[in-house]
Amino acid sequence: MPKVDLMNQAGSRVAELTLSDYVFGIEPHQQALYEVVNAQRAAMRQGTHDVKNRGEVSGGGRKPWRQKGTGRARQGSIRSAQWRGGGIVFGPTPRSYGVKINKKVRQLALRSAFSHHMKEGKLVVIDQLQFEEAKTKHFANMLKELQIEGKTLFVVKTFDDATIRAARNIPYVSFALVGHVSVYDMLNCRNLVLTKDAVESIEEALGND
Repeated sequence: MPKVDLMNQAGSRVAELTLSDYVFGIEPHQQALYEVVNAQRAAMRQGTHDVKNRGEVSGGGRKPWRQKGTGRARQGSIRSAQWRGGGIVFGPTPRSYGVKINKKVRQLALRSAFSHHMKEGKLVVIDQLQFEEAKTKHFANMLKELQIEGKTLFVVKTFDDATIRAARNIPYVSFALVGHVSVYDMLNCRNLVLTKDAVESIEEALGND
């Protein structure tokens, strides 16, 4: 079973934590990761794009000239697609880009993302994440003591306003609650930091097939 050092905010080793092999020790499933990330990126699209077809543009109620005898091509409306200012044919209309993903595939992708960071040695577990003062220097000092560099995602069970304010001026740090962490966010960061209670919640939620 995978084991990881339990650290405190000062960067000192507190204990050794044994993680669930089913959640943090599997071989990452590439297809499940692809499908879930693709679905999450699709869900980010607003889908509000819209164009006007010939029935929505203004004007064009009268036939521009008679059907026969002019020597010109027959026309029914000046708002047909071939006319300047006319409607658009087969243009985008408001729609949802949502993609259905089965629950077991989502869970497999989550376990694969956690296992990926564990395999790469980029998973850090701390006993707690709490600051008495909302000072950026305190949060930056914690990152330095934990030897964390680059884009980092903190997954916690709960967080307070002081912690958020302490980190909001650090552009490469982001937060996620255990129940709302996404595969895309985990794969989009270099380091993954979990609190001890977050690990327990994750193993409880994903520990059973």
